[in-house]
Amino acid sequence: MRDREFSVAMSESVDAQLRRHLLRIDGQEDLAFALWTPSSGSQRESALLHTVVLPQRGDRQVHGNVSFNPSYVERVTALAAREKCGIAFLHSHPGPGWQHMSHDDVVAESRLAGPVGAITGLPLVGLTTGSDGTWSARVWSRRGSRRYDRTWCRSVRVVGQQLGVSFAEHLAPAPEFREMFRRTVTVWGETKHADLARLRVGIVGLGSVGSVVAETLARMGLESLTLIDFDEVQPHNLDRSLGAGLDDVGALKIDVAARQIARASTAASVEVRRAPFSVAEGAGYRAALDCDVLFSCVDRPRARSILNHLAYAHLIPVIDGGIAVRFRDGRFAGVDWQLQTVAPERPCLQCLGAFEPSDVSTERDGRLDDPTYLAGLPADHRFKRNENVFAFSTNLASLEVLQFVALATGIAKMPNVGVQRFRYIPGTLEADTTRCCVEGCDSIALTGRGDEHFTLWGRDLAAEAARERQRAARGERSMPTG
Repeated sequence: MRDREFSVAMSESVDAQLRRHLLRIDGQEDLAFALWTPSSGSQRESALLHTVVLPQRGDRQVHGNVSFNPSYVERVTALAAREKCGIAFLHSHPGPGWQHMSHDDVVAESRLAGPVGAITGLPLVGLTTGSDGTWSARVWSRRGSRRYDRTWCRSVRVVGQQLGVSFAEHLAPAPEFREMFRRTVTVWGETKHADLARLRVGIVGLGSVGSVVAETLARMGLESLTLIDFDEVQPHNLDRSLGAGLDDVGALKIDVAARQIARASTAASVEVRRAPFSVAEGAGYRAALDCDVLFSCVDRPRARSILNHLAYAHLIPVIDGGIAVRFRDGRFAGVDWQLQTVAPERPCLQCLGAFEPSDVSTERDGRLDDPTYLAGLPADHRFKRNENVFAFSTNLASLEVLQFVALATGIAKMPNVGVQRFRYIPGTLEADTTRCCVEGCDSIALTGRGDEHFTLWGRDLAAEAARERQRAARGERSMPTG
């Protein structure tokens, strides 16, 4: 069985708070503790930092290096036990870049690991920041009755207006330059290209938009893609599914997309993880938790609400888009497509109106798959919109990838391009960077909390998944397409 991967994530606000404290003007090292909540994917364990516990007077000594007093540890462990959270120990080093550990660092963290694990039931997470804000991290796991071993984390992610990732080079080496992506690298440089290529990107929904996103990312040289979709190719999909032909009818959409990725990839090697599930199923949900970024190419409110939760509670940015075609008296009257990236420090999908909570409840109750219920709705009701054209999908997919590039590279110093809406009539692209969440938004309150307050699992989960599969087999769509 493959060893599980480890990662750490925090919001930009937590990162900023830690940097202000740890990166001292006088150049001396400093330390702090933080609380974290686990996020357990199918192959990756992430520690989500959400609460910084800064030292008070008498908690530590700064003397070029830095050391902590027992009273500080006692205060933090009591808080972690009360909040049912893990503990992270953080300190700074004077040099830039990814940091190794000194002998004193190893001794301090290994001695903390035992009592922290015993009190919290979760492993100690250690982090070091260099003078330029680059993070390195490790997890101290119990081996035997008294021994605790260190496992390095592949990455540390800072999520917000921009996505910043510090990679452990020995676990995630930068890709070697290849002639086939020379012109791509020219745009944002080799360093940014290396950051992009090493991201684990998930695509939820491999239909018209998702299939285009998948091939585009493959041609950009990304090395790890996760495909999440239970649906099979049907004849009515062939006019808008990239790479699918008549021979693929009945095949899983993720298998067709994986074949296209293998053909199109410019990376020296590309890993494609396939999850033939809905994101509302346990296996699909856990596959999404393995990702650094998610593309939401779905057409149902339930899936969007879950992805919205992942963006904030699990600190995984979600790039979402949808298409709405309008008719008047049975004739085409216009079409819009809208896209947005949601993450901490950005407005969520619910506050942006990308889904209605009442629609999520309607889907959960099974009424979106009830022909009697649908027959009673007006002909132009949003649950009955199912038109799409491949040209619309390719434009939306391109815009979504551009939002991804802005998020992950920050080129031109514009990581957040806002909510974008293309109006086919009169042919304009609008952008709004002023939107924000409403006061009291649940997404903000749950930032970095994992599944602590989220009821994904329920007795109706299997039934919901079965209804989704039946709907797909009938070729039905009931929301603006993604």
